[in-house]
Amino acid sequence: MEPDIEDRIISLGNGLATIPERLLLAHARGEVLFICGAGISRPAGLPDFRELVLDVYARLDPVVHLVLSSLPAGACNRWEADYGGLTERQTAEVKRFIVGDYDVVLGMLERRLDDQTRGDSKVRNEVAARLRSGNKSPSQIHRTLMRLADRGGVKTIVTTNFDLLLESAAKRLRPSVQTYSLGSIPRPSRQSDFAGVLHIHGALDKNFSRSSELVLSDQDFGEFYLRRRVVPDFIYDAARLFHLVLVGYSANDPPMRYLLNAVAADGSRFDDLKERFTFFGTNKPDPVSLEDWKARGITPIHYDSINGHNALLETLARWSLLSAINGKKTTIDAELRRIVKTTRASATEPDRDLFDHLFRRSNASERTRLATLVSDANANIDWLDAIVKIGMEKDRGRKS
Repeated sequence: MEPDIEDRIISLGNGLATIPERLLLAHARGEVLFICGAGISRPAGLPDFRELVLDVYARLDPVVHLVLSSLPAGACNRWEADYGGLTERQTAEVKRFIVGDYDVVLGMLERRLDDQTRGDSKVRNEVAARLRSGNKSPSQIHRTLMRLADRGGVKTIVTTNFDLLLESAAKRLRPSVQTYSLGSIPRPSRQSDFAGVLHIHGALDKNFSRSSELVLSDQDFGEFYLRRRVVPDFIYDAARLFHLVLVGYSANDPPMRYLLNAVAADGSRFDDLKERFTFFGTNKPDPVSLEDWKARGITPIHYDSINGHNALLETLARWSLLSAINGKKTTIDAELRRIVKTTRASATEPDRDLFDHLFRRSNASERTRLATLVSDANANIDWLDAIVKIGMEKDRGRKS
């Protein structure tokens, strides 16, 4: 018995993450919106939130930095640091750092050094300087995500990162991709004017002499998530129109906590939100973390994180090559020819599933082209029967 579409998962290659077919089909329809975190910029030499805090303290408060840098990455609220020689305010900052409240830590440091939060504070200047000191060239994952961001004629991608590496990755793309930040971001819609790299937490100003409006500290999150509700309203509208796919986050990242709360709060009241997904990497099975994501209203797509999260990069790259919107036809055709070299009964289950998916997602003209290709490859009759069955699925869907 064939599994229901809700249960089908597709393997795009050996060692890659398996992706729910319902997500791949949504992407083929232009109904997926990627939201990218700090993890995608680490290959370009930029820090995650924790590392950014450490870098800021190294420049602005070496005494506290010495304490913070001695803490293991997995420290929790039971960890006891050496607070000797620290003031009460410095001690409070270290304790917040231990539990991972990095936005609160930067806010406390900013208020201690500058007595207020503003665009030209010492903390914000150091954040901008650190992010501008990284690699100016985008990594492969930036280029891959920009290919996957194609909704069919326009490219739309959301990021909480301040850097402009996604824009750099899109420089050679046509049409050109615009940058939008905070208040200038277009309202979510399925129209072509909802396009560009959308920095929902702000972006570094290209003019180094100007300060940038960034959602960085706890006060900033309060301003844009609670008081003005700029980000929650954007995320809620987007979640009604698109399947959101999170890349480059961990469940405990401060931006992720705010994002998840914004969507989860509306998800408990409204039933028209699309399913949300996240790529989640571990180097060993971690069922507790998987359930943590599910409890937050997110469907996790697990991959093996060894070798620097290479499986994630390869999965996304393979997805982009096989994309129904702008994938490489030569790659798609070669996959089909490879699969049908054997009988359907002898083929592996992942190959049968991938074959079916490539036809299931196709429109009538593409399905005819692929069927001709399979026939010309002298495919076994069982492969041709499978194509007919998939066509009947589509016909039933149109009649219902």
